[in-house]
Amino acid sequence: MLSVSLEGRIGPLSLAAGFDTSRGPVVVTGPNGSGKTSLLLMILGVRKPERGQVSIDGTPLFDAEKGMDLPVEARRIGYLPQSFGLFPHLTAAENVEFALACRVPAPPVAARRERARELLAELGIEALARLRPSALSAGERQRVALARAVAAEPRALLLDEPFAALDIGTRRQVRVFLHEYLTRLRLPTVVVSHDAKDAQAIGGTIAVLEAGRVVQTGAWNELSEKPASEFVRELTT
Repeated sequence: MLSVSLEGRIGPLSLAAGFDTSRGPVVVTGPNGSGKTSLLLMILGVRKPERGQVSIDGTPLFDAEKGMDLPVEARRIGYLPQSFGLFPHLTAAENVEFALACRVPAPPVAARRERARELLAELGIEALARLRPSALSAGERQRVALARAVAAEPRALLLDEPFAALDIGTRRQVRVFLHEYLTRLRLPTVVVSHDAKDAQAIGGTIAVLEAGRVVQTGAWNELSEKPASEFVRELTT
């Protein structure tokens, strides 16, 4: 379980958020500029909060009171940025192999190639292994990026707007796929999305962030039955 309780400032924005993944993936949603991506970067360790804690299965990654702040690489959190972040000069398989090569200790070359093949097959894109990102669709690039994030054997996953680059038809398909894949993977996961249908499809807990503050958390039906703000009411209508 990933547990988050953080406070900090991002420019003029005062950020305060608390939730955990005890009920499955957490979807952080809210208006543009509410601090969603900044929150992910605090969990990842790229940005430093002023107060609070982050822990996985009871093991602290950040604790302001105790002065603990593990570096990004020591937190072992998989991160899928909105742009997917694939290396354009590497093939799909090589992008996944790169993540495997960064593990300590790194597996042998043959083992990295086999594991990359397995992950691409698991995500239904083994046939695209030799293609570079420019030859892939947005949905295919997303799956390669997800395979690369999982290859590092993370203890948790952070996905930033994973549906944003997809067209409407692909978006529907990927919602179903991602919900099923995350269910099988069983990793603590936080997904950022501004789209209500995305949030509803992923399931789990929805954390609504407004102006840097989590104003309500709960399942979709809990939010729709008792919305805590006008934004939550509009989101779930």
